[in-house]
Amino acid sequence: MGMIAKIYEVEFLEFGKKYYFSYEGQLERGAKVLGMSFFGLDVGKVIKGPEEVDIEKINFEVKPLLRPLTKEDLETEQKNKIDSDEAFDICQDKIHTLELPMKLLKAQYMFDRSKLLFYFSAEGRVDFRELVKELAHCFKTRIELRQVGVRDELKFIGSIGMCGQPVCCRRFKREFDKITLRDAKRQQMMINPAKISGQCKRLLCCLKYELDNYEEILADIPDPGSVIQYNEEVCKVNGCNIFKEIVSASTDDGNKREILFDYFRERKDSIISKPISSDDDLEELPDEEEE
Repeated sequence: MGMIAKIYEVEFLEFGKKYYFSYEGQLERGAKVLGMSFFGLDVGKVIKGPEEVDIEKINFEVKPLLRPLTKEDLETEQKNKIDSDEAFDICQDKIHTLELPMKLLKAQYMFDRSKLLFYFSAEGRVDFRELVKELAHCFKTRIELRQVGVRDELKFIGSIGMCGQPVCCRRFKREFDKITLRDAKRQQMMINPAKISGQCKRLLCCLKYELDNYEEILADIPDPGSVIQYNEEVCKVNGCNIFKEIVSASTDDGNKREILFDYFRERKDSIISKPISSDDDLEELPDEEEE
């Protein structure tokens, strides 16, 4: 029998990284608590729990929770929010004055005011050393600027997706998948960047949601460009309709053939050769944060 602990999942930024804390008391979902985040002592919100786990069998770090927020803590949090909003406006003015190519997203005091965080986005690296000097002189505390990627930017500002719903990263998605153009092609979508990119100008996160189903259905089905043996004929695959489960092919003399998916599932040796992968099978890599 290992060491059993009662843990809660906590977020410090809305839909940001999840942290795990042990706490023997009872906490309701949505309760505000005080704990150590990556940046220091901060106010978080319980998003799940409690759950009893064996500490020796888990693969994530569990920290002790300091306490639920008291009345005095709530007053401190409210004051920090007001001061953070003022700090945001001051920093925004200084960015404009220094003509820095960056977009300020959020200002945040740590609970104990040991640090003042500024989140921003930019197209490339920004030399913000002069900005840090001016902010440190103004606020008399440690200043930290965090550059976030274009995907993470929407977590702060929000937006509406082409589906008409708020973007996924503002509703439920905490981590981003690696997405490729092949994922879109596998789902028989047109490779048009305007149609398959989100407000962040990166490939849509939802391209991953149904991909496993497509991969399962198309597991034994030849890709367009493949050469196949159909009955006594050699054909070249032109395309397939996953909804009708039909492969379209043509013979050397131009005759068209429509072949059911079941034909290839029953005759796995019917594929003579597969097409060479094209150069547009490019990866959409996760964004990296910079300090």
